[in-house]
Amino acid sequence: MSSKMVGRARGFYALASQEEIGLLMSMNFAFTEGKYSGSAITVLGRNTVFSKVREMPVIGGSGLFRFARGYVQARIHTFYQKTGDAIVEYACYVLHY
Repeated sequence: MSSKMVGRARGFYALASQEEIGLLMSMNFAFTEGKYSGSAITVLGRNTVFSKVREMPVIGGSGLFRFARGYVQARIHTFYQKTGDAIVEYACYVLHY
């Protein structure tokens, strides 16, 4: 990957399903570079891990993303079976003031 880092994703998840691997995700995308530095987007929703595309709502944010609304679509880019780690792409669609 050759993209420049512009922030970090921070949050937690909890198991939220009895029949499949489904997580309740709470996550902030915190920006550290550029125009949005110091701002964050907040995501909270159900993540069915092995679905091809997962959609979760943007429920708010801080800084320039205060009162943000929208959604993210998550897709697995690379999955490492040995460790259980994954690289996940998040496409974020946000309306903000």
